[in-house]
Amino acid sequence: MRQWDIYLYPFAKEQSHPVVILSAGEICQNPAIEFVNGLLCTSVRLDRPLKRREAALDEADGMDWKTAVRCDFIYTLPKAQFQRQRGRVGELRQLELLRKMRFCFRWPMA
Repeated sequence: MRQWDIYLYPFAKEQSHPVVILSAGEICQNPAIEFVNGLLCTSVRLDRPLKRREAALDEADGMDWKTAVRCDFIYTLPKAQFQRQRGRVGELRQLELLRKMRFCFRWPMA
């Protein structure tokens, strides 16, 4: 597991959903650390525009179709419960996710 990888996670009240891993490599690779941070991904109807808090992923990132990443809430999830890897966020989309997170959390520009 690495930062920007996309894994399926079995959320308790819903079906499994992809999650974009945000935690840095040293956290992902350290077996003594049980949790990682991530962003929830959900499928999107082709005719629905993205919300201001969302960024898009698609087949290039390992998704089966257009997928919205919610950038306004960071989950803390146990590593042991992640299922299979779905893909990896491409470099340009990483920048878009970071821009959306900066917008959602009102983080200042560096």
